[in-house]
Amino acid sequence: MKRLVLTPLVACAALGLPAAGAIAAKAPKEHAPKGPESSTVKIRIGHLRGGKAQIMSTVPVTGSVRPFVPGQRVEVTFFVNGSRVETQKVRVHGGVFRARIRVEEAGKYAASARLPASRTLRGDTTVRKSWGVSFPALHQGKCGEVVIGFKKAMRKMGYIANSGRCFGGKTGRGVLAYRKVNGMTRSARAGRGLVKRAFAGKGEYEVRHPDAGEHLEAPLSKQVLVFAKGDKPFAVYPVSSGKSSTPTVTGHFTFIRQEPGYNAHGMYYSFYFYGGYAVHGYESVPDYPASHGCIRTFIADQPEIYERIHYGESIFVF
Repeated sequence: MKRLVLTPLVACAALGLPAAGAIAAKAPKEHAPKGPESSTVKIRIGHLRGGKAQIMSTVPVTGSVRPFVPGQRVEVTFFVNGSRVETQKVRVHGGVFRARIRVEEAGKYAASARLPASRTLRGDTTVRKSWGVSFPALHQGKCGEVVIGFKKAMRKMGYIANSGRCFGGKTGRGVLAYRKVNGMTRSARAGRGLVKRAFAGKGEYEVRHPDAGEHLEAPLSKQVLVFAKGDKPFAVYPVSSGKSSTPTVTGHFTFIRQEPGYNAHGMYYSFYFYGGYAVHGYESVPDYPASHGCIRTFIADQPEIYERIHYGESIFVF
């Protein structure tokens, strides 16, 4: 009986193994390089009431970043009426960051945050979160940051206001002048609507003679005296002009004569512009025409007015 001898090739085939020459080394699997991780940035707006922040208050923006990596910074951008006003680059501490803005003007505010991309993290940006502005009513004796901001806004339009932190008598007269110019009820009270308009820069007197250089205007229908330089009013005072039986003369005049102190008629620091017609202080200054023809001002305002007027300066009365 012949012994069957298997060759190595046959033996391998029989065992289902590849031949020695057919063995090929398998290449190791290649892993794609790991990309940056996703990141998330969120913000929350604080100190709001009914979706609004009070004018002259500070609004905080608190945010978070996940995951947190030491050294991170976030860009917080603030907008007013859709326009960018400021971008703050703030450091992230333990995954939390903070920014803030002072609300100093009327309008619609918004904030958003952006985490820039890095080698290990993808960047992220929040949607804009918005809020409105609320305004308090103001009156004589009221003090604080809102009063300071209100007086600044009034002076920017040319209306008079006292210095300091409080709402004084001069500010009240400035409010009265503002009301007269804008056809409102004549009083010294600054309601919420008026305060909002002032912070928005609305209600400035429109100069009638902008080509006259530095001059005065006395629009009798509005019962105010306006100091203007070109087309910009820089001091507006409430006055009382001549009543119907003794009307104030109208036209273009220049200041011709001074009379300091009181005279026999109770006129205080008079500056004449035509004959016996003058701008002068007086004890009684109602919010309607009541004089004998002159332009009456409040006693408290007249020394300042007297010093502002120059000899030969123009005044337009109409």
